[in-house]
Amino acid sequence: MIRRVVVGTLLLVWGMAPLAARQNATGRPFGTLRQQAQIRQAWLGERLEQNLPAVMREHGVDMWVLPMREYNEDPVFRALVSPTTLAARRRTIYVFFDRGPVEGVERLALGGSSQGDLYHAIRDTEPSPRGDPRELWGRAQWDLLARVIRERDPRRIAVNISREHNFSDGLSAGEWAQMQEAIGDELASRVVREPRLAIDYLAMRVPSMTQVYRKMQGLVHDIIATAFSNQVITPGVTTTDEVAWWMRQRVNDLGLGSWFHPSVNLQRREGAPGGEAIERGDVLHCDFGIVALGLATDTQHMAYVLREGETDAPEGLRRALANSNRLQDILLEEMRVGRSGNEVLQSVLARMRAEELDGTMYTHPIGDHGHGAGPLIGLWDRQDGVPGRGDVPVLAKMWFSTELQVTTPVPEWDGQPVRMMQEEEAEITAEGEVRWVLRRQAELHLIR
Repeated sequence: MIRRVVVGTLLLVWGMAPLAARQNATGRPFGTLRQQAQIRQAWLGERLEQNLPAVMREHGVDMWVLPMREYNEDPVFRALVSPTTLAARRRTIYVFFDRGPVEGVERLALGGSSQGDLYHAIRDTEPSPRGDPRELWGRAQWDLLARVIRERDPRRIAVNISREHNFSDGLSAGEWAQMQEAIGDELASRVVREPRLAIDYLAMRVPSMTQVYRKMQGLVHDIIATAFSNQVITPGVTTTDEVAWWMRQRVNDLGLGSWFHPSVNLQRREGAPGGEAIERGDVLHCDFGIVALGLATDTQHMAYVLREGETDAPEGLRRALANSNRLQDILLEEMRVGRSGNEVLQSVLARMRAEELDGTMYTHPIGDHGHGAGPLIGLWDRQDGVPGRGDVPVLAKMWFSTELQVTTPVPEWDGQPVRMMQEEEAEITAEGEVRWVLRRQAELHLIR
């Protein structure tokens, strides 16, 4: 309850002023690093207290063990630790043991810190039973793990090893070999590989995250709107590369991060004159994402550069964008809790073809990572389904980056096909409702 009050108060004070005013006043659209850390710490507590027990019980796991070393951290690491913990520091072994609905999930850190009293940190500095002083630091940690497991006597011990899922394959070969040696054959026989633990934990949000994520989306839309305007683009002069670098620099100037370099490209009517610069009559596309408070965004918008005398884009281009919007509608209608990514993909494509839309679906989860944990709904080159990663089900409390394209012949361009590539964040609420985190692009950005 204390964590919810803290994060709620911070968001209330922070949210009183419009986004633009906060940016201009402080240059920090999401507050200071310390303020951000308080919010992220509250999220961590909620995820560990609410989501983690639910995930472990859903998959019948008594204990989850995650050993990792500095600079070789497990993909789930940052979703388990405080924002002030930037590495595993030599080695940390996180152990989660389910003591039942009354006592809850015990959280142990063998090495490392308590992460703001969210874990019970245990250090063992006793000499190794083998008596070799060279083994003192590393060996003692493994002996401690063996003792912790024996004392709790779990039936099923999960580790992060997976052939198919990158988010569930964080246990390195060296750590796994040492763990097996330390715990012995009998305990090792209880070890299971349950990839859905890491996937589901990473995929599931907590409600207070959405408030911040919506503000992040607002900032993303603002930056794109400025990039696709005469503040940045002078037709006949500015190149797509210059626009991309302006976007990247803007993110840096705001003290935020990028998880990929922005891209800006154009489509031009065949036979139209033009060099490398953006020209009037061009259709522009951007792919752009930011990182803030440990969360990633991924957005694609379309723009049109008005010709002299035009006040709007040609009807054919507006219709092309509407076709892309229609595929978005179909996706949100088919993206239901419990369905696998491959099932959603096949339903979407069947309806798309029935409506004679020429499109491609390549939607992915998003959150802690840009290409996040959870079910893939197609890949641009895998329209028949994605084995393994597409078989994971859609969950409540997930975010998706609805990435897709529809190609439409444009009469004003003599029937030349134009791709409208869109990407917008959607959320699935705890109740299973699917909705936009902020809003989608329904009109082309116009550059005069």
